[in-house]
Amino acid sequence: QVHLVESGGGLVQAGGSLRLSCAASGPTFGSAATGWFRQAPGKDREFVSAITRSFRSTYYADSVKGRFTIFRDNAKNTVYLQMNSLKPEDTAVYYCADGAGVRFTTVDEYPYWGQGTQVTVSS
Repeated sequence: QVHLVESGGGLVQAGGSLRLSCAASGPTFGSAATGWFRQAPGKDREFVSAITRSFRSTYYADSVKGRFTIFRDNAKNTVYLQMNSLKPEDTAVYYCADGAGVRFTTVDEYPYWGQGTQVTVSS
């Protein structure tokens, strides 16, 4: 089984930046993509971004497009999420996930999840 650990969350002011990291304990060669999701209290977990393994194609939710960048280092089994121009609406627990097939924007597609890292953006 794959074990994922997120890091890099914190408290920032609106307009600030954070870089999240997702480190995997082992290879995930069977997955098509790795994703980032976020969940605010009382709300459903929602898709943020994903990157494919073979082509490193990137995908973003409309709410973060142009502000967030996802990239990966396959040699280190690490995926990053660079978050710029942060807004209070971005406040949530951010989770990385792996093991998805082609439906990598869907929560139910991912069998492996990290514990999450808190991101709080103040006004």
